Amino acid sequence: MNLNDQKIGAILLKGDYITESDLKKADDYAAVNQVSIIDYLITEQLISFDLLGQALAEFFKVPYADLNSNIPPAAQVLKIPENIARKHRLVLFSQEAKSVIIASDDPTNKEILKEVEKIFPNKKITLAYSLPQDIDNIFVNYRQPLSTRFAQIIKMQTRVAPEILEEIFEDAVLYRASDIHFEPQAMEVIIRFRIDGVLQEAGRIKKGYYENILNRIKVQAHLRTDEHLAAQDGSIHFVKNERIIDFRVSIIPIIEGEKIVMRLLSEYVKAFALADLGLNALHQKLIKEASQKPFGMILVTGPTGAGKTTTLYAVLKILNHIDINITTIEDPIEYRIAGLNQIQVNLQTNLTFAKGLRSIVRQDPDVILVGEIRDNETAEIAVNAALTGHLLLSTFHANDAATAIPRLLDMGIEPFLLASTMEVLIAQRLVRKVCQSCRHSYFVSLNELSKFFPSAKEYFSKTNTLYKGKGCHVCNQTGYKGRIAIFEFISITPKMKELILTNPSTQRIWELATKEGAQTLFEDGLIKVKQGETTIEELLRVAAPPFIDKT
Repeated sequence: MNLNDQKIGAILLKGDYITESDLKKADDYAAVNQVSIIDYLITEQLISFDLLGQALAEFFKVPYADLNSNIPPAAQVLKIPENIARKHRLVLFSQEAKSVIIASDDPTNKEILKEVEKIFPNKKITLAYSLPQDIDNIFVNYRQPLSTRFAQIIKMQTRVAPEILEEIFEDAVLYRASDIHFEPQAMEVIIRFRIDGVLQEAGRIKKGYYENILNRIKVQAHLRTDEHLAAQDGSIHFVKNERIIDFRVSIIPIIEGEKIVMRLLSEYVKAFALADLGLNALHQKLIKEASQKPFGMILVTGPTGAGKTTTLYAVLKILNHIDINITTIEDPIEYRIAGLNQIQVNLQTNLTFAKGLRSIVRQDPDVILVGEIRDNETAEIAVNAALTGHLLLSTFHANDAATAIPRLLDMGIEPFLLASTMEVLIAQRLVRKVCQSCRHSYFVSLNELSKFFPSAKEYFSKTNTLYKGKGCHVCNQTGYKGRIAIFEFISITPKMKELILTNPSTQRIWELATKEGAQTLFEDGLIKVKQGETTIEELLRVAAPPFIDKT
């Protein structure tokens, strides 16, 4: 039984889990931000996933099986054959000598009892409700290692290359990989996935099978199969079970053959609200106020893969209305969204960021997204566009928010133009989130934290409660699942505008920003560490503390 947002809202209201005022706020927020009302209720902590599951279980008049907190062991899960489990969305939640509890996200399905009675004859069967995402997480148990599946495919000696590739693509999607690496060695090819920003080995293929796989990727990506000594770039459109994924393909020659890296690009942007990205209430207020202005520039800085484009698209989703003309120019287009006019940079036709941006300003836009400011010409056009009645959003490579201003000035932008157009500067990084399925708390002393970074005493008390993941099948034994951003915001206040006119250094900019309440990336990350969203080890992996003891 499919339950839409409105039906779930009515169920929560009837069960007194939320009030009519809560539901109205959720409806209004969802309409403006184009997200689910459940996203709003969870984000605002008006309900939890646990309460949502309980409410829906009450609606179905069955018990609630919390697969997130009570994860059944793999051996237990596998007692239900994979084909039956996937067809009817079943998980063996618990098993006693004379009874079993079967979890499903559709306990009204009359076929379930018939199937389960065949598997567990002469046992009392109880149906329970579980959330769909929790059932999907449990289904990971049915996936054999890639190398095992490769061996089975090779043994069949049928369509080896297509079947191996499909298994790799499906695993990459299942484990939320952002990149797939094919790395030829002397005797074999190593396949690695980048999951939550960290590379993990997924499987290995014997070198003899790689040429056919390489050629198939080249054909699907519309690349030359007879070229082996030059770098090539292309893309693949992959459709499986109504799931659409675009792969950006890069092939380069190395000593042992041709290395492939494939970047996964989602067809449609996830229903991210600003809070989902990791923005606190103040940061959300700053970015919303800047995005409501008729002109000006919002700039997000950070390294490749820091989530800059996702942040800007979360802003575009707020602005995406029928009465606003939004045009983007990107390389590549990572998210395809209805209502946006999206342009792909094409160097073969000389459609660069600068040339595309010149054309966009003649298309009567209200809002412009430039994928990246890479050169002086693009920077100059972007600033002029922001000055002449357009809201311009873009990304920029800089280590932190304060560094972006001197860099733009060095690119030839006049200080008075930058001061007149810039509204807010954002720097961000991505940190891995603690897996909620195996998260546990632990006590840590100030002395122990001081071993991580000397200035710990400025942020922690003598004893502290922090969180980490133990490692489970949901997070592939890493203790982390998903990522969240840490941010650094510089609001361009009147005093900051005056400072920009003096062609200031990064240090002077940050000194003023700090006086006006700005926090560093590290300080924003520490808040998320204390809230149990990430770990101190993960934060130190991506952001340096403000004070470093060099002795």
